[in-house]
Amino acid sequence: MDKAALAETQGPLKQQYRDDPESATVVLKADGDLDGSGIACRVQTAQAMVEAGLHPATGGTGELLCSGDMLLEALVACSGVTLRAVATSMGVDVRGGTIHAEGDLDFRGTLGVAKDAPVGFKDIRLSFDLDTDADDDTLATLHKLTERYCVVYQTLVRSPEVSLTLDKRAAAQA
Repeated sequence: MDKAALAETQGPLKQQYRDDPESATVVLKADGDLDGSGIACRVQTAQAMVEAGLHPATGGTGELLCSGDMLLEALVACSGVTLRAVATSMGVDVRGGTIHAEGDLDFRGTLGVAKDAPVGFKDIRLSFDLDTDADDDTLATLHKLTERYCVVYQTLVRSPEVSLTLDKRAAAQA
């Protein structure tokens, strides 16, 4: 997709959201189930049902997906798509490249070994290695706009309010 095609695709959406701001709010959803065996959760993705389980540092076998890895994968995917869209909109030729995300987890926190150890990522680093002829000023703008418009990046940086509810399912009738 080139700059003109992107503008043609996004133009009507941008106008709709200007005219009717409420139409811009979309509820994204994810669903999982605990009906499998073991300490795991099956999650329905757009492509397939995947199963997440314990990371080896918490006693897992490494055969199941790790939700921490999935979070980093979501960051890589979102930032990559955002960079591509921003570059296209700016008319910057990015022929290719790689994206790398890594994060530091102290598993003492999630295992309850040390109360002072945080549960969750302490630090996350995201980097791009781009194949482009763009100059340094253009790359700085691309960097700034990718940070600004990447949904997953901004969600991690700004920590939205999150709630959890737990309900008990009614017992099945015999």
